[in-house]
Amino acid sequence: MPSKRFPRWDTSSFPEELKVMLELLRDRRPPAVCPEPDPSDGFDWERFASLAVHHRVYPLVVKRLKQGLQADMPQHVLQRLEAQCRDNTLRMLHLCGETSRIVSLFRDRDIRMLVLKGPVLSLDLYGDLAIRPSGDVDLLVPLSDIGEADRLLQMLGYVKDDYIRTVLGDWRWRHHHYAFVHPQTGSKIELHWRMHPWPAREPSFDALWARRRTMMIGGRPVDLPGLEDTFLFLASHGARHGWSRLRWLLDIDRIARLPLRWDRVAAEMRRLDCGHIGGQALQLAAGLLGTPIPESARQASNHPRARELAEEALFYIGRVINLHSPPLPPEVARHHSRHLLNLMTMRQRLLFRLSYLHPYHADAEALPLPKPLHFLYYPLRPVIWMWRKMRVPVHSGGDSA
Repeated sequence: MPSKRFPRWDTSSFPEELKVMLELLRDRRPPAVCPEPDPSDGFDWERFASLAVHHRVYPLVVKRLKQGLQADMPQHVLQRLEAQCRDNTLRMLHLCGETSRIVSLFRDRDIRMLVLKGPVLSLDLYGDLAIRPSGDVDLLVPLSDIGEADRLLQMLGYVKDDYIRTVLGDWRWRHHHYAFVHPQTGSKIELHWRMHPWPAREPSFDALWARRRTMMIGGRPVDLPGLEDTFLFLASHGARHGWSRLRWLLDIDRIARLPLRWDRVAAEMRRLDCGHIGGQALQLAAGLLGTPIPESARQASNHPRARELAEEALFYIGRVINLHSPPLPPEVARHHSRHLLNLMTMRQRLLFRLSYLHPYHADAEALPLPKPLHFLYYPLRPVIWMWRKMRVPVHSGGDSA
């Protein structure tokens, strides 16, 4: 089928090491077409290896290097990356086993569950559970089953990170997952009741379940979202994180090469009002990795706001930015705040602003009331907010508005 190729993005401001890495990963071409790294351009193999780890693409980079460029890489750098690949393989095997164990238990208890990310996604997109490093496994269950799912994970030895502070049930929409860790094995699980933070729109769990796919892991069936739903999930997840790791863009490259029904993707993006996000993902993947975009995906990739959002993402890709390690540098924090707002539609921005009228847990800490009187936090919210700003330090992760 004919495909549309977008112009390559201007990467002149990118570090030389990142330019070579992009060529190495680009379009699945053999490394022979990759330009030879030139030390006179400031190229440094140590920085190259560090970037490969930061972007979580080191297993694929090592695989490509072994096909042609490893002779130029210092042996100690290559050996270090190979050691990380071996460690990653062991971690992914363990996480895969944990996924299978949890899936089996949930299935026995009649809890529907979809696996969103982790080694299963690596197998699904790459055919190799170790080519896509994962720090955890993301699982999605219906909101009505979140309590039982929580209990079952704790029964398996997982401990919940109680970082979520809530009042008047706002956890259901202010947050979208719980984090669990196993103290003995270090395995991490994110238990979702939503795929994305509110106010993003997303399909109901029942709709996702009706379109699910099933693959066998360790002889056990594992359910995951349909291809089209997986694409939209990966696009929204990557956009929310500024595509600050190339791993997420490689996911888009891989899934775009699979037989997606692009008419359904386009229809779902219209329904969920996220065409700008899907378009951003496709334009970035096409321009940086040479992802071929089928003509049938033209409608999905040509949203008017997509290119502007893609240009914003180059800010993250061209730098080493870890959004999960606050505090962020002021320049990065400002850019990220703007980018998150730009990802929202006008309706979502309005809902986001209105959400500040809903009481926060910090209000309950500032003025403790008996639970039957919690409804009073609504009319008292402006007064408590002003009082907290004057007298009470704002807690990390609390209400900063």
